[in-house]
Amino acid sequence: MAEKAFKYVILGGGVAAGYAAREFANQGVNPGELAIISKESVAPYERPALSKAYLFPKGTARLPGFHVCAGSGGEKLLPEWYTEKGISLILNTEVVKADLASKTLISAAGETFKYQILIVATGSTVIRLSDFGVQGADAKNIFYLREIVDADKLVEAIKAKKNGKALVVGGGYIGLELSAALKMNNIDVSMVYPEPWCMPRLFTANLASFYEGYYANKGIKIIKGTVATGFGTNEDMEVMDVKLKDGRVMEADIVVVGVGGRPLTKLFKGQVEEEKGGIKTDGFFKTSVPDVYAVGDVATFPMKLYNEMRRVEHVDHARKSAEQAVKAIFASEQGSSLDEYDYLPYFYSRAFDLSWQFYGDNVGETVFFGDGSPTSPTHKFGSYWIKDGKVVGAFLEGGSPEENKAIAKVARVQPPAQSLDQLATEGLTFACKI
Repeated sequence: MAEKAFKYVILGGGVAAGYAAREFANQGVNPGELAIISKESVAPYERPALSKAYLFPKGTARLPGFHVCAGSGGEKLLPEWYTEKGISLILNTEVVKADLASKTLISAAGETFKYQILIVATGSTVIRLSDFGVQGADAKNIFYLREIVDADKLVEAIKAKKNGKALVVGGGYIGLELSAALKMNNIDVSMVYPEPWCMPRLFTANLASFYEGYYANKGIKIIKGTVATGFGTNEDMEVMDVKLKDGRVMEADIVVVGVGGRPLTKLFKGQVEEEKGGIKTDGFFKTSVPDVYAVGDVATFPMKLYNEMRRVEHVDHARKSAEQAVKAIFASEQGSSLDEYDYLPYFYSRAFDLSWQFYGDNVGETVFFGDGSPTSPTHKFGSYWIKDGKVVGAFLEGGSPEENKAIAKVARVQPPAQSLDQLATEGLTFACKI
């Protein structure tokens, strides 16, 4: 099979790949120099849509409507955009071997790709219940959501199981967003997770109490403190029920699992330095191997604001790290300077008529403010995190664009908190005056 050679190769076809491609175009990449190699069948798209509007009853999100860079208000990069820019979009191609020493990638079909500079943007893969040997976890109608093909299968199941029962395994991002989407499709939804409250990696007990109450008022049953241990099936091998560790058995036509992800770094094991589960990079996303960069979910990078190495799984970081790496490549080639990556952690979610944003670090003491009643007509409330006398993190539900900018500024500036009681009383006012 003929060998293909490129100056630059982006391995992976997700959000980071799309934003990197746009930055390459902005920097003036020459036609024929850049290739994106992706195992997906479509050009890079905004992955967060899959757990939101893609699943709405009217299916408001469909390609080509949410190709990158639509999610940040930019031009949608349709497949023809890559052609116009002379960028090779190599789809349906899974790379199974990477030899960094010889700068060679080999696909499952035996194709060989040579590069001068590589950007690793392989993202994450979902953790499956079959990884833990859960009985019956390979039954039909058990779904995981990572790629558009997964979302398409779930949409078909929702149509086929009209007014059916769904069990959502996991109480994090995916669990909360998919439970809302399923409920909007008139599916009877139950959520099960082992933790004492939902979104435990971010939410405090106070914050979680609102969302659990709100979901319960929408008719979603929440089962905490237990896990799925097995699945019962019918003669067609379709899931019928879910066995829980506490002995309960839940009927289910559809099971959706969202129990986390793992960064896809296995191609590079033993070839590149790793840290905290990811590929270790500097503030320009250079790895320990010359001419190899890593961005998005797979990169463990210096978080300048907190002076420590971190790995971040979020679309905002995927976009920004990709742009930083490409700028760094061109700065290196041109002999110009570039500031190190200075990232402010940012997370958000939307479900039903709710919308929250979080900035900064969720460590230290917490102060809850606002009206956190699940039955409140306004549901505007939030939380601050205080460490060493400074406000280091801020969360806000129901904020306006200006208010969200204010809490972002608080997390970046880290103003002193004189009194926790005073902070609770001032609430959002504190952020808006910084």
